[in-house]
Amino acid sequence: MSDRLPAEYLPPLPAQVDAVLAAVGYELATAIDAVDDEVPGFGGLFDPATAHGELRDALERLQSSDLTRPAVPEPTTDGFVLYVDGSSRGNPGPAGAGAVVLDTDGTELARLGRPVGSRTGNNTAEYVALQLGLTELTTRYDPRSVEVRIDSMTVIRDVWGGDDPTEPGVDAYSDAVAELLAGIPDHRYTHLADSDPNPADALATVGADIAAIGPQ
Repeated sequence: MSDRLPAEYLPPLPAQVDAVLAAVGYELATAIDAVDDEVPGFGGLFDPATAHGELRDALERLQSSDLTRPAVPEPTTDGFVLYVDGSSRGNPGPAGAGAVVLDTDGTELARLGRPVGSRTGNNTAEYVALQLGLTELTTRYDPRSVEVRIDSMTVIRDVWGGDDPTEPGVDAYSDAVAELLAGIPDHRYTHLADSDPNPADALATVGADIAAIGPQ
């Protein structure tokens, strides 16, 4: 299994799903398909008919399997666009992070998502989403430039404005993001308004759905 990115507290079942996600490079659809194929009968990860024991056994089988990352698509440019978003139900509550990687020609290269924590705030989820997207971008490619499209002014003020993080407990994520961006010669952000489309939003929502699975 691949090394996992750090997360907030996750109950056992969401933590096992996160381990499967790490093994496939946080490609959300790949992980969900793998889990659904492993669950007996017609159930799946989000099927209410799937018993917690069935899901646990399926996840354990996947964690001991040879599950690997899917092939990495070739970009058409050395510049990238990264959409990121975090989602928290209850703020704090079950939270997820999502990221979508495109090249500057608009070719979609990755759709990433993961659970963040079961009692996590939205701002923390936003930091995790940015770390997730940048980590996978720099793992897969050698980006010379990236435009990060993000709606969190809290994260923008910290990362690009030089402010100290105001959200408690995000220093590790903030430091990791700064280190990742330092390796990209040209990086900038575009602030997304609430009305702007963000393809990472749906992925973050699924991540929050995963964080809410099973006994909390």
